[in-house]
Amino acid sequence: MKVLVTGAGGQLGRALLASAPAGAETVAADHSTLDIADAAAVERFVSELAPTHIFNAAAYTAVDRAESEEAAALAINGHAVGHLAAAAAEAGAQLVHVSTDFVFDGTAGRPFPPDASTAPLGAYGRSKLAGEQAAGSDALVVRTAWVYDAQGANFVRTMLRLMGEREEVRVVADQIGTPTWAPALASAIWALAQQGATGLYHYTDSGVASWYDFAVAIQEEALALGLLQTAAQIVPIATEDFPTPAQRPAYSVLEKSATWRLLGGPAPHWRVNLRHMLEELNNDG
Repeated sequence: MKVLVTGAGGQLGRALLASAPAGAETVAADHSTLDIADAAAVERFVSELAPTHIFNAAAYTAVDRAESEEAAALAINGHAVGHLAAAAAEAGAQLVHVSTDFVFDGTAGRPFPPDASTAPLGAYGRSKLAGEQAAGSDALVVRTAWVYDAQGANFVRTMLRLMGEREEVRVVADQIGTPTWAPALASAIWALAQQGATGLYHYTDSGVASWYDFAVAIQEEALALGLLQTAAQIVPIATEDFPTPAQRPAYSVLEKSATWRLLGGPAPHWRVNLRHMLEELNNDG
């Protein structure tokens, strides 16, 4: 396998590069190397590289800002995926694209299977759905949710900072989903690609949580490891008490049985992987 990884500077991009299996050649591309919104640049880059796969981990992820910058979100999350798909087809490569639980409206009250009807609530979700459609029928599209790792900006690191600074932290308790550790997602993407999977698949860690549940677990695990010295009071609040420009799905748990069959079993529970991430953070100082 010769794999071009776009978005290589992000948390998933880094994890994809770090978890490459033996024998796989990887080429990292971030925005300074390749502007995926530039169709001519994408065609030229892919033609010269001649990869067997393109793993697209590049994305516009500012959910709230997308409400006022929908064209910018669509350019990266939608149109650029079409550029990558066209270049992949020309080079005889497979496109592997990463999407999101935000393509659903969160009203079903049960895990969403890959073939469930989509109904994004905001600009970010609409742009990601456009990307799924632009990827084409030969692509592998992996939807995921609530991704975090030991580096970069994410919910876990934000909570650790706030818990270290404040006596009280207020966290939304009525949005339900599943946290996903970026290295686990990256390993799953490699495994699915190696098996030649195409079409839509869902991957997150196992289990479900609210953001409040997630925050409580972060504090408990961080205290046990010594990453936090004192406990903050974590207060559960309703979505309406924390208004944001973008509306978020209230329940966006993804149904993953087809993915588990291909991978040989379910992913570890999200709390297990949270502990792995915090141990990594602790070891790195």
